[in-house]
Amino acid sequence: MTASDRQRIDKWLFFARVVKSRSLAAKLATGGRVRVNRDKVDQASHPVKVGDVLTVTLDRRILVYRVLATGHRRGPAEEARLLYEDVSPQPSPGESGQARGAELPPMRDSGSGRPTKRERRQVDRLRDWGEPE
Repeated sequence: MTASDRQRIDKWLFFARVVKSRSLAAKLATGGRVRVNRDKVDQASHPVKVGDVLTVTLDRRILVYRVLATGHRRGPAEEARLLYEDVSPQPSPGESGQARGAELPPMRDSGSGRPTKRERRQVDRLRDWGEPE
């Protein structure tokens, strides 16, 4: 293998658009939030090569990528997707952050609990017009 077949983990994460900056990629690596082939990485200079499986722990999700190529620059997203194959497990509907956000907010009966901003404005308008509540 030549030196061009391997790349620093922080550069690869940056080129693959996993994080926004190379310094954030280095923090992920040194913070123990990146695994290469199930081995925890403790340095940003850890080399990755084609065929390695990366497990990256972000705030609310876990990404599992198989390295398909090393990057040469941080290009557009279409170019970044050519660097990896996403083999992340699909989250169940109860665990997914998008599923929780897609649910409707809980409904409450009108007049129960603290008034909403709309209800407060309606009361203020009635007072301003001189009509009884």
